[in-house]
Amino acid sequence: MKDGRNSFIGHQLGGVVEVPNSKDQRVKSARAIQITYYLQTYGSATQDLIGEKWENEFCKLVRKLQEEHQDLQLYPLASFSLWRDFQKTSILARSKVLVSLVLILTTATLSSSMKDCLRSKPFLGLLGVLTVCISLVTAAGIFFITDGKYNSTLLGIPFFAMGHGTKGVFELLSGWRRTKENLPFKDRVADAYSDVMVTYTMTSSLYFITFGMGASPFTNIEAVKVFCQNMCVSILLNYFYIFSFFGSCLVFAGQLEQNRYHSIFCCKIPSAEYLDRKPVWFQTVMSDGHQQTSHHETDPYQHHFIQHFLREHYNEWITNIYVKPFVVILYLIYASFSFMGCLQISDGNNIINLLASDSPSVSYALVQQKYFSNYSPVIGFYVYEPLEYWNSSVQEDLRRLCSGFTTVSWVDQYYQFLKTSNISASNKSDFISVLQSSFLKKPEFQHFRNDIIFSKAGDENSIIASRLYLVARTSRDKQKEVIEVLEKLRPLSLSKSIRFIVFNPSFVFMDHYSLSVTVPVLIAGFGVLLVLILTFFLVIHPLGNFWLILSVTSIELGVLGLMTLWNVDMDCISILCLIYTLNFAIDHCAPLLYTFILATEHTRTQCIKSSLQEHGTAILQNITSFLIGLVPLFFVPSNLTFTLFKCLLLTGGCTLLHCFVILPVFLTFFPPSKKHHKKKKRAKRKEREEIECIEIQENPDHVTTV
Repeated sequence: MKDGRNSFIGHQLGGVVEVPNSKDQRVKSARAIQITYYLQTYGSATQDLIGEKWENEFCKLVRKLQEEHQDLQLYPLASFSLWRDFQKTSILARSKVLVSLVLILTTATLSSSMKDCLRSKPFLGLLGVLTVCISLVTAAGIFFITDGKYNSTLLGIPFFAMGHGTKGVFELLSGWRRTKENLPFKDRVADAYSDVMVTYTMTSSLYFITFGMGASPFTNIEAVKVFCQNMCVSILLNYFYIFSFFGSCLVFAGQLEQNRYHSIFCCKIPSAEYLDRKPVWFQTVMSDGHQQTSHHETDPYQHHFIQHFLREHYNEWITNIYVKPFVVILYLIYASFSFMGCLQISDGNNIINLLASDSPSVSYALVQQKYFSNYSPVIGFYVYEPLEYWNSSVQEDLRRLCSGFTTVSWVDQYYQFLKTSNISASNKSDFISVLQSSFLKKPEFQHFRNDIIFSKAGDENSIIASRLYLVARTSRDKQKEVIEVLEKLRPLSLSKSIRFIVFNPSFVFMDHYSLSVTVPVLIAGFGVLLVLILTFFLVIHPLGNFWLILSVTSIELGVLGLMTLWNVDMDCISILCLIYTLNFAIDHCAPLLYTFILATEHTRTQCIKSSLQEHGTAILQNITSFLIGLVPLFFVPSNLTFTLFKCLLLTGGCTLLHCFVILPVFLTFFPPSKKHHKKKKRAKRKEREEIECIEIQENPDHVTTV
């Protein structure tokens, strides 16, 4: 350089073309150059504000230069850029989240409706979704009152909580439909609660336990911890709101139904004679559809369109003997693709997975990966304790620690200076004296002044801290290699005599990715273990627990494998979605499986039909609402929301596949057997026949019944 400074800039040049046949590898041209500016702040708040203002003006200047020089591509990255572009996702997603809410409200309202104006419950579907929304708003209020800091990862909480909350809503509606119409509405509400409350309490507890472990001190990723804390509060409030607010709405709707009020207009339903004198449109709107045939109808709710479809069409089709081989083949294909994807799991090695797609940071990261992937980021090596730099053994330790790196440091330059100038500095006073009076005075070495902190005690100067910079030569998979470097250097900082720390701003993301796979997966593993322990003591039949384990494992591995094939990395969002998948699968599979286990029909086929007829409507309503609510996320220009969309879509899709295709077929030819139910029924029938037989005595005036 012009000032005589000798500096390594290999990591700042990209797309390098070397001079042919050059012995010292001279650079002929470079397609990209990376320039780094460091601002001094000294920890002052005023200096921080000045530095932030300078960075803002710098970014504006770069954008202006880009407009003036179209042939020159400029990509700025300031200290606040990553934070700003990370938070930009929540701004971009606001309108889409509102659209999702409208879609879920519409789907819940329509799926709760019937042609029967007396038994239709559109407002209950609407109020159920609003109940979940109110619980989410309450949880958000608690979060902000307790000085919580919002970040874009919390965008997944409304979708997570909605998927669980609407399940309870639709199960309560389904439980109401299963009750007998001739009972008082209070008894019907009590029966609905008794059917749903135990199951929903158990699944809510599992959500709370699983995400509670993520919120524990064992989790060292702050974003995951904050997310799990909010999720726990949301689930807890969700549970109480559904069984209090929505329960009261169900009581009110039941009272209206008992008094024969219209489910939408809340007016008395006219008599059949009155309706016959009215136009067709009026009859369609005001007729309950069962007035004239109510004495023939054992269960008018069977005419709900989903219930009717499952009972009359789907149950017969899925249990058909000719369909079963194709379902087995389908599951083998599903399992093979899942296994293939699980073998290709890749760690989240790209920071742009959490940023808005069109943000400046993403453009910078893409160019940086394209042209500067041969070197690691500049690693700051900070020695934070006084050190005897003049000691030969200390010098050897520093060389050993920095071996394998290209070093940019005052230490190497100073040792070279002493050697070239033939100066001996084997003791502290000489070493520091020459360093201050000669080395740092020269123009080519003055930039090292900021790398050394001196302390003066009396007449003696000491070096209390210093820093140097390391650059590692890497391959294309730079992130993984730098993580390995960190994992090697950090233990050395605790075990070696030299106390140091290593840091680069991008280490925040590298640490995040290196920990995102291990810690949350362990959390999910512990959650699974707790699930197994709890369900083992609570199930009536051990095979029910076994089938639940198999189903949840199959869904979890399916989502994991398929999201890998869909180019989803194991980052913070995808890991949280995997933890959610575990609970979502249990939420939907457990009622279906345990109803099948407890069913007393003659055959497995009849048992699975009964189970689907009892819980299929609620499962289909909830998963359909959940999947339709995800659609707007696809249109948010952010990698974070796109990852959320992919993972939750696979979660809903795999759960739907297992509940309506795989389990109904596999349970028809795998244990548990229903033979013992046949024996019990035969014994009861024989006993009843013996009791009901009639013996006629010879006396014609007296008949004795035994």
